[in-house]
Amino acid sequence: MASKPKSRWADTEADAELDAKLEKEKQEKRRKKAEKARRLEEEKKQAAATLAASRQQDDNDDDDRPSKRRKVTPEPGAASNGAKDAAPRKLLRYESRGWDKSRSVENYERLNDIEEGAYGLVVRARQKSTGKVVALKQLKLTPGDAEGVPVTGLREIQILRACSHKNVVGLEEIVVGDNVSKMNNSIFLVLEFLEHDLRTILEDISEPFLSSEVKQLLLQLTSGVAYLHENWILHRDLKTSNILLNNRGRLKIADFGMARYVGDPPPKLTRVVVTLWYRAPEVIMGAKEYGSAIDMWSVGCIFGELMTCEPLLQGDNEAAQIHKIFELCGTPTEESWPGFRKLPNARSLRLPRTTTATGSVVRTKFSTLTSAGVALLDSLLALNPKRRPSAKEMLNHEYFRQDPKPKPESLFPTFPSKAGQEKRRRHEPHAPVRGQAAALGDVDFSGIFQDRDKEQRGAGFSLRMG
Repeated sequence: MASKPKSRWADTEADAELDAKLEKEKQEKRRKKAEKARRLEEEKKQAAATLAASRQQDDNDDDDRPSKRRKVTPEPGAASNGAKDAAPRKLLRYESRGWDKSRSVENYERLNDIEEGAYGLVVRARQKSTGKVVALKQLKLTPGDAEGVPVTGLREIQILRACSHKNVVGLEEIVVGDNVSKMNNSIFLVLEFLEHDLRTILEDISEPFLSSEVKQLLLQLTSGVAYLHENWILHRDLKTSNILLNNRGRLKIADFGMARYVGDPPPKLTRVVVTLWYRAPEVIMGAKEYGSAIDMWSVGCIFGELMTCEPLLQGDNEAAQIHKIFELCGTPTEESWPGFRKLPNARSLRLPRTTTATGSVVRTKFSTLTSAGVALLDSLLALNPKRRPSAKEMLNHEYFRQDPKPKPESLFPTFPSKAGQEKRRRHEPHAPVRGQAAALGDVDFSGIFQDRDKEQRGAGFSLRMG
């Protein structure tokens, strides 16, 4: 029987070697996979053992803690007032500087008195360690006052600590006397020192500020006021003696003794605010609610004072002050100031019945101002507070874009400083003190514009067309 022929597709020795090699590689892969799985299992066991040991340590630590602890933050997902689906409550957190123990006033060497106001005495002092000159404001404390530190002082500290603006005076620290039980040796505010205040400069200069200088001062003042209002702060006592100026042309708002935070709607506010010459008509009329417009009225009074070097409206009392206001700004009507008759002190006023020559004479009094300048001043001194511009709107007014442009701070003139001399004596009313609100009573303004037509005809010149 013949043998079966060999197929040409039969496995050769080379094929057998290749198959053996592939099988060996497969076995090596299986071994490595098994080794990797074993290592992962060991790592899991080790992690589980570590977690168990950590939990055991935490349990031991809990045994050493007090049994009762107050919970400050609720647990995530915890229900409130029995509501299962209520969202977890969150605590509000505010960024603020910390409070440390106050240093002693003995770290400063007293140089001389600068000024004494209704809410404190300001002196010039030098820090002994650095030689830096500062202004020390001593808070006035009333003996026997159950409140201790007056609320005006607390508000001033709170506001100055929160403010940080180039046109707002800076509070460096608060120091105390060695014997805080004595009224004259207790709490002092350490403020940055500036050489001048605007009132002193206006009293001493031989000629008024240039238009470019007035614009620069107004821009800086308005910038600081805008910052305060954007942060819900009313200054409530803006006047030239509370506006400081250094020898580099930088202006800063100072004296926050009457300032306070407000909201929307505003809280119940006192009517005893703002020095009389800078007090808005609605406050004199007894308005129970007011806002940032009272500061803008003061800015308008300061604007006029910068132009004339004299306080714009100098009344001896509330009745005389409102008389001065009506003479300059005209008398209010229901059309120009809706609802003004409802104000407590406006009900008994007797105003002129005629409507002729009873408007504002700002343009006549400030004949050197441009039309834009008159429009700005007229709007700031609007009797109706709703018609006064905000500080932010004032910064964008056309008056500041016209020639001459505001003079740069670096080119501002310098003045001899009087802060290092004797205490200043002011010829102006002090800021009001709480409890001094006064009523106007029955005041007759019916003849206030008797000679207005003559005054208006005497201003400027007229062309007669033939």
